[in-house]
Amino acid sequence: MEPFVSTFLFFIISILVIVAGLFIFELVTTKYKDWEEISKGNTAVALSIAGKVIGIGIILSFAIYHSTNLVEVLIWGGYGVVLQILSYFVFELFTRKFSVEEKLKEGNVAVGIVALSVSIGLAFVVGASIT
Repeated sequence: MEPFVSTFLFFIISILVIVAGLFIFELVTTKYKDWEEISKGNTAVALSIAGKVIGIGIILSFAIYHSTNLVEVLIWGGYGVVLQILSYFVFELFTRKFSVEEKLKEGNVAVGIVALSVSIGLAFVVGASIT
């Protein structure tokens, strides 16, 4: 496939996977509306969302490096979204003294930074495993 066309198609697929991932993530994990919180200036939620976007982007970039076609990238992107959601639940599980979700809604920036870091760090692990 011509490089400019394939780049554009990967770009479109990436946007679709990231938007779908954020939508699914909000449905599954939060009792609040992410974009409402961000419009109120909730930095903690913004950091958490940024981590998800960057994390899914990292997984997609590894998928693009190692896949032979657009369908593989789409599959890896979907799998990456599922693993990002799983990482959120694991993070919530390991913070027994408080709820990550509640702290994010309260605007706790420290929790937002850790959520961002968990998303990015695990995205590199998932991405590196794509062959």
